[in-house]
Amino acid sequence: MTVHLIAIVGGSGSGKTWLARRLRQRLGRNAGLISLDDFYRDLSALPRRERNRRNFDNPAAIEWKLFLQTLAQIKRGEPAVIPRYDFASHTRGLRPRLWKPKPVVLLEGLWLLRELRARRLYSLSIYLNAGSEMRLRRRMARDRKERGRSRASVLRQFREHVEPMHGRFVAPQSRYADIVLDSPVGSEALYKLAAMVEESTGRAS
Repeated sequence: MTVHLIAIVGGSGSGKTWLARRLRQRLGRNAGLISLDDFYRDLSALPRRERNRRNFDNPAAIEWKLFLQTLAQIKRGEPAVIPRYDFASHTRGLRPRLWKPKPVVLLEGLWLLRELRARRLYSLSIYLNAGSEMRLRRRMARDRKERGRSRASVLRQFREHVEPMHGRFVAPQSRYADIVLDSPVGSEALYKLAAMVEESTGRAS
């Protein structure tokens, strides 16, 4: 099986997951979706208070060796084991995801274009550009609803970690992307992007 990896990169709250899910819907059963978030380091050995103080917006929080090994397996069309990360506890779940080979794999994450070894594997890379106000608004809604965070804690993390790390580690990746899109992505742009993905993977409808 020839496997095409499509990387979708952008800041926290830029709309990466939304775009990846819409593209997967368009591509149908030939496409799968993997999030870099599931490769955050397991902090179960640390007290909860210390876990909460970690900077999760620094790429060092990712277990890159495991991610790159898994990515190589997927690119070769092999089955793989994908961890499941629980953001509420900052630990990995006990039941990982068993990956079945797919011809098109949509990857979404903050730092997918930082590693040269990963960039060499992608058939197409997309960077989503979104302003800080939009990203904060989306992150606030997500973290309060899905992760049980308080408004004050989300604001503090955004100011102390998210924005500084965005400027240092996330935004510079746009120069490596094949396509740079402004968020939110409209229906026409989504249609054109889906057609481009299909063309780049040899799966035009």
